[in-house]
Amino acid sequence: MSNSRLCLLSLVSILSLLITTTTNLVAAQRQRCRPDQTETLKRFKNEFAFSSSCSDDAYFLRGVTCDNVTDNSSLFELSHLRYLNLSFNNFASSSLPSAFGQLHNLEVLLLSSNGFLGQVPSSIRNLTKLTQLKLSHNKLTGDLTSLLQNLTSLVALDVSSNEFYGTIPSFLFTMPSLSYLDLSENHLSGPLEPPFSLPNLQFLMLSHLNITHQIDLRIFSSLKSLSYLDLSGNSLTPTSVDSDIDFTKYLRVLILLECNISEFPRFVRSLKNLEYLYLSHNRIKGNVPDWLWSLPRLTTLYLLNNSFTGFEGSLDHVLANSPVQVLDMSYNSFRGSFPNPPLFIINLSAWNNSFTGEIPLSTCNRTFLNVLDLSYNNFTGLIPPCLGNMNFHIGASTQTLDVGYNQLTGKLPRSLRNCSLLRFLSVDDNRIKDSFPFWLKALPSLKVLTLRSNRFYGPISPPYGPGPLAFPKLQILEISHNRFTGSLPRNYFENWSATSLKPNDEEKYLYMGDYTRKVLTFYSAIDFSGNKLEGEIPESIGLLKALIALNLSSNSFTGHIPLSFANVSELESLDLSKNKLSGEIPQELKRLSYLAYIDVSDNQLTGEIPQGTQIIGQPKSSFEGNLGLCGLPLEESCFTENTPSIEEPDEEEDGGVLKWRAVAIGYGPGVLFGIAIGYVVALYKPEWFIKNYIQNRLLGIGRL
Repeated sequence: MSNSRLCLLSLVSILSLLITTTTNLVAAQRQRCRPDQTETLKRFKNEFAFSSSCSDDAYFLRGVTCDNVTDNSSLFELSHLRYLNLSFNNFASSSLPSAFGQLHNLEVLLLSSNGFLGQVPSSIRNLTKLTQLKLSHNKLTGDLTSLLQNLTSLVALDVSSNEFYGTIPSFLFTMPSLSYLDLSENHLSGPLEPPFSLPNLQFLMLSHLNITHQIDLRIFSSLKSLSYLDLSGNSLTPTSVDSDIDFTKYLRVLILLECNISEFPRFVRSLKNLEYLYLSHNRIKGNVPDWLWSLPRLTTLYLLNNSFTGFEGSLDHVLANSPVQVLDMSYNSFRGSFPNPPLFIINLSAWNNSFTGEIPLSTCNRTFLNVLDLSYNNFTGLIPPCLGNMNFHIGASTQTLDVGYNQLTGKLPRSLRNCSLLRFLSVDDNRIKDSFPFWLKALPSLKVLTLRSNRFYGPISPPYGPGPLAFPKLQILEISHNRFTGSLPRNYFENWSATSLKPNDEEKYLYMGDYTRKVLTFYSAIDFSGNKLEGEIPESIGLLKALIALNLSSNSFTGHIPLSFANVSELESLDLSKNKLSGEIPQELKRLSYLAYIDVSDNQLTGEIPQGTQIIGQPKSSFEGNLGLCGLPLEESCFTENTPSIEEPDEEEDGGVLKWRAVAIGYGPGVLFGIAIGYVVALYKPEWFIKNYIQNRLLGIGRL
C-alpha cells in the first residue's frame, strides 16, 4: 500500500466523523458534511498533491500524497472535528503544530509514524475530550507528566518509540477509563509502585524503558481485566518469577523478552487462558517443564535464545497433544532426539541446537505445517521421503523447509515435487549426493533454492535439450561448493521472469505492514561459485534486471565478460574471480551505479579497468592476477595520452555506494551473499510480526 493510499484512508476517516450529532461511526459515514465544513475540508484537500483527478465530492478522494501540515493549515478550521487520523505519512521531520490544540472537540487523535520531532506543544493539554491519543513511532520528546495531566478521559494512550523522558506519571495508573497503555521504548524511569487503580486496563506495554530497578511482577496482579502484558527489556525480581502470582484469568498474551530470567516462570502454570507466551532472549536453563504443554489455549510459544537442554516427560507424547501451533525453540542447547511435534503445528523452528538422530517421521503427519526449520543441528540419515506427502497449509503466506547444516545423506526425496506451495527449500552443508533437481520445476511457487556445500554433481543445464532453466519464480539460487559440471547455454536465464522484472520506484518503498512481501518479491541473488562449470557466461544474464548479487567465482568460465551485464541495473555485488575469462572488462560496467563490490581477480583479462567511481574505489586485490590489466586501482599505468576522467556520481548515488562499499570491502564477497540469504531466512522467523498481529487480533478493530 502506498503512502498516497494511507493518506486517503486518513482523509476518509476525517470525513466520516465531521458530524457531531451522531455517536455511531457507520451513520456518520453516510451523512453529508455541513456546507461550511465541506468548504474547509476542500481547502485542506488542496494543500495536498494528487496523483490523479478527483471528484468535487469530498467522499471520493483518490491519489493523495502528503507533504506537510503547518499551523496555517485549513485543517485547524474544522472546529467540530472529533476523529483525526494522519498516521503513516511523512511530514518531513517537522515539529508537531501547536494548532492541534484548537480542535477542542477532538476525541481521537492518531499521529503515529509521521516523522514528527521535538517537544509536543503544550496546547495538546487543551484537548480534554480526548479518549484516544496515539503518537507512537516519531521522535517526540518532553515530559509526559505535564503533557497528560489534563487528559483525564483517555481510554487509549500510545506514546511508544519516542524520546520522552522523566518519571512515569503516577496518575496514569489511577485513570479508571484507561484500557490501552503503551509507554514502550522511551527514556522513562520508575518506580512502578502499587496500588494500581485501573479496573478496565486490558493492554499494558512497558517494554524497553529506563527503569533501573527490578520490577516485581506481583504488582500487576491487581489488574483484573488485563489480557496483554509486555515487560520486555526490563529486569524482573527472581522471587516474583518463581512465585505463584494470582494473575487475572483474562491474561492471554505475556511477553517477557530480554528480562534476564534464569528459571522458567512458575506462575505461568496457572494461566489457563494464555494463548501467546514470549520468553526469548533470556538465560533460562534446564528442561522445559512438562506442564507447559498442558495449558489448554496456548497456541504461540517463543523460547528462542535461551539455555534449554531438554524436555521433561516422554519425547513421544510431551509435545504431541499440545495445542501449540507456532513453536520457536531455536538457538538453545537442546540435545538428543527430536520430540514428536504438536499435532496442529503450523510453524516449527528449532535451528541452532544440538539435536541428533533422524528427523522424526511423525513430522510428516502434521498436516497444517507450513514452516519447518531444523537447520544447524546434528541430524543424520535421510531427509524423510514422507515430507513430500504433507499437505502444506493452503492460504499460508510462506512455506519453507530448511534442513541445512546437518549431516544428512542420500538424495533429495522426489516426493518433494508434491509440495506445490513450497517457496523456500534449503539443504545447505549436508552430505547429500544427487544430480541437480530439475524435477523441482514442478513447484510453481518456488522462490528460494539453496544446495550449498553438498555432493551434488553433473550439469545444471536442462537434460531435455539446450535451453533456459525452467524455474520462472526462482529468485535466489545458491548451489556453490558442489561438483556441478558442464556449460550454460546462451538462453539459460531467459525464463527467470521473477528476476527479470525491475521494481519501479513506488514498489521499492518498504513499510512494516508489507515488509515480508516486498523483500521476497524484489530481492534476487545467484551463487554458482566453487564448482567446475565451463564455457562462456550466457549473454541472457543481462535479462535479470532485479539481480542484486552474482557469484560465479572459482569455476572454469572462458570467453569475454558479457556486455549485457550493463543491463543488470540493480547489481550490487559481482564476483567473477578465479576463472579463465579473457578480453577487456566492458567499459559499460561503470554505469552500474549500485555496484558496491566487484572481483575479477585471477583471470586472463587485459586492457584498461573502467574508470567509474564504483570500480576504482575497489581494493587492488579485486583486479590482481590479470597480467594484462592496467589503470586504477592497480599501479600499472596504461600509458594513454588521453586518460578518461573519473565520473562523479550524483550525491544520492554516492551515498548508497559508499555505504555498501564499506561492507563489501571490509568483509569480502561472502558477506553480501550471506546478507542475501539472511534477508530471506529472516522472513521465516517473524517474531516482531507475530507480536503486532496478535495485538490486532485481540483489539478486534485493529491497533489503536
